[in-house]
Amino acid sequence: MTPDWPDSELIHRSRAEPRLFAEIFDRYHGDLHRYLRRRVGAGLAADLAAETFVTAFARRGAYHDQGGDARPWLYGIAHNLLRNHLRHEHRRLAAYARHGVDPVEDAGALAEFSLADARADAAAAGGPLRLALAGMPAGDRDVLLLFAWADLSYAEIAQALNIPVGTVRSRLNRARQRLRTVLENHSMLGERHG
Repeated sequence: MTPDWPDSELIHRSRAEPRLFAEIFDRYHGDLHRYLRRRVGAGLAADLAAETFVTAFARRGAYHDQGGDARPWLYGIAHNLLRNHLRHEHRRLAAYARHGVDPVEDAGALAEFSLADARADAAAAGGPLRLALAGMPAGDRDVLLLFAWADLSYAEIAQALNIPVGTVRSRLNRARQRLRTVLENHSMLGERHG
């Protein structure tokens, strides 16, 4: 059993005693996996969560405590892995299109990809919420989902995404406005048809 050390202490000590990093895994794996599962589904979420902790373990020597727990650092790693996966998938689909794969199928595949991350994020939501998430710019959606699904603070989101807190605020504000507009429009449509 490890002492109830703060994350920064555990990570620092894990440099000499690697087994201590298991406590970081135990503290955050469940929440991180749930967040990723909501973003991309169960299969890919398990892979990305595992890769997040492998990457964090490898980079623990460069970890710098920024006044809190390791969550923003871990979610930042997970976000980058997710973004890289989606970018790789896009390049793969584009390569298929360039090299003579059925253009009708490929055009559909490329169009599908452009909304794939939006749909994956929206899959856990229902009806109008799906529409709102799918129509948001990726940066706004990322901030909103880290706030709503990962329960990170503005400062933690800024740290995770490596953006200023002011940018977090403006993106979250835009995302909320988009949600409000879509939900209000859906409500009005429901009243007309009800």
